[in-house]
Amino acid sequence: MRNMDRKGFFRRACFAGVCLCGFGAVSSFTNDDTSLNQDNDKQLNQEWLSNLLSNLNEDLEEEVLRGIVKKSSMLHYNNLNMDALLADYIGDIEKFNRYIESTWGWKIDYNKTTRVLIADENKDYCVCPVLEHKKGINTSAICYCSEGFAEKMYSVVTGLSVTAKVISSVRKGDKSCKYKIEIP
Repeated sequence: MRNMDRKGFFRRACFAGVCLCGFGAVSSFTNDDTSLNQDNDKQLNQEWLSNLLSNLNEDLEEEVLRGIVKKSSMLHYNNLNMDALLADYIGDIEKFNRYIESTWGWKIDYNKTTRVLIADENKDYCVCPVLEHKKGINTSAICYCSEGFAEKMYSVVTGLSVTAKVISSVRKGDKSCKYKIEIP
């Protein structure tokens, strides 16, 4: 894989067939049935993103792709108003871990000595609200979004700049999604 600048990234995405420019907006005016248009738009968005991630996964070096997708995780983080949710847990990682276990159903293994946390989503399906999981299409790059989301959550809770890495992913055929979170 080779490095690619921003201009090259967009050029490559367009050549890969994922640059739809304004065609999605034009297609929404072709049918009067709003719910049908919304379903079509959702399907188009899902296919577009799947195609983009699959092509980028083939054409970009892993760390470049990871950085791009991780930055996008802040859209989901902000959409969920996570800062407000996390406010009660700042400075108390154990309280936050208990919250995640009881509310989200995750399994958390936190080693206080090494300051390494393994977070298991404890689900046999991908919980990504952005891109539905389709077998046979490599969309595992979307997992970098989960890394960014986990990093931001635990950075806010601990007040430190943590790192997170997906170590297991349903999209890669694993039993559940797991993250290794390192706290400095």
